[in-house]
Amino acid sequence: MTPIAEIAGLKIGSRPASRKKSDAIEDLRAIPWVFSWAQARVMLPGWYGVGQALAGFEDRALLKEMTEAWPLFGATLANMEMVLAKSDMALAARYAELVEDAGLRERVFGRIRDDWHLTRDQLIEVTSQTRLLEKHPALDASIRLRLPYIEPLNLLQIELIKRNRAGEEDARVREGILLSINAIATALRNSG
Repeated sequence: MTPIAEIAGLKIGSRPASRKKSDAIEDLRAIPWVFSWAQARVMLPGWYGVGQALAGFEDRALLKEMTEAWPLFGATLANMEMVLAKSDMALAARYAELVEDAGLRERVFGRIRDDWHLTRDQLIEVTSQTRLLEKHPALDASIRLRLPYIEPLNLLQIELIKRNRAGEEDARVREGILLSINAIATALRNSG
């Protein structure tokens, strides 16, 4: 569902996206893998599993105290909050449509989507907010200003990836994918 295969074709960095000529996840390098989740607006490595951990923490008062009193913990949650704010599960669902096996797509993306909602809800509760970035209005405004311009880039990228993976050989399709990867990374203001 991510453009990891297309990212592998970028001429950046000194290493290939994978350690071996393999599609196996254990052979992928971390940076392109994380980057591909950012492109698909999932940002999975920045939050996945945290909602379950927070939900399982029984002493809610202690958890809120840690959030406010422990700088490292507070900063970690603030970074995760920014990542969640840049993610978009509706767009991610469009990327998930790139997975041809409908059963696999629903099973895996369903877990991702459900955990995203749990993580967001847990973070909002623990930080005593009503929405993401409520306590960070400048960052919230910056992200909200950029998102409407990023969405068309994501939609274009999805369409070009579909064409490329279907075998369309027009060089402009491949170039468009690479340009969209660069544009989305620039607009998100992080590479993953």
